[in-house]
This record gives sequence, C-alpha cells and structure tokens, in this order.
Amino acid sequence: MSTMTGSGPRLLFPGLAGFYAWAGDVGTLVLRVAVGGILFMHGWGKLQVGVSAVAAGAMAKNGLEPSLLFAYAAVVLETVGAACVVFGLFTRFFAAALAIEMAIAMCFVHWKNGFASGKGGYEYVLLLGTVCFVVALRGGGAYSIDRMIGKEL
Repeated sequence: MSTMTGSGPRLLFPGLAGFYAWAGDVGTLVLRVAVGGILFMHGWGKLQVGVSAVAAGAMAKNGLEPSLLFAYAAVVLETVGAACVVFGLFTRFFAAALAIEMAIAMCFVHWKNGFASGKGGYEYVLLLGTVCFVVALRGGGAYSIDRMIGKEL
C-alpha cells in the first residue's frame, strides 16, 4: 500500500514484489469467498426456515418492524448478495449492504448480549460487518466478475 505521498515502504527483498502483488489479489479473493460463503449459509438457513417464520420470530422479537420487510431484506442480502460477493459481481454494492445489515444486527440483536458472552454477543457480526466493509472499500479484486466485465457499481 502506498502512503499519502505515493511512496510506500521499501521491500527488504525486492524480488518478492511480484509475489506480494499476486498474494494481495489472492487474499482479496479468499476474503471475499470466505465472508460471502459464511453469509450465504446464514441466508440459506433463514430461507429453509421460511421468511415468514424469520419475520415472526427473530425480526419482530428484536423490534425490527416491519418484520416481514426486514426478513425479506436479510434473506435476499444473505443469499443473492452474498453469492454476488463470492463471485465478485456488484461486489462493492452488496458488500456495503451486508456491512450495513451486520451493523443493524449488532445494534438491535446482539449488543444487549455483550461482546463475547456465549449468548450471541456482537463479536461475530462485528467481524463479519468489518470484513464486508473492507471488501466494499477494496472491490472485487483481480479475480472477480466485476474485473472481467470491466465495470463496478
């Protein structure tokens, strides 16, 4: 990474510059696939239970009204949006939307349970939201559909 002046730290072993450039691109891919896959599985679980059950149960219980709208938003973001993050399609948009969803989940659902209480604390959604935020800032990277088509949202 470069600093504000455009110069970054010099490598102790300059011959590794190519490897580090490649590794950064692969790291972005691994990060995107991991967070997208995790969130997809959460969305898939909600889909299996049924959106109405999610709305009636978790959403309404935690004061997220209209609960059906919140439930549909969560399911769509955590399935379609997470799959798009995995493949790197509309990456910035969906990663940002997922980061916002995780912030809402942290504030309305998990915060009251503390950081790592063993009772659904907010550390997990904080991590997922932070990773999504970083993906939104970085974009899909070299190994993404966004890069293949040459367009980003």
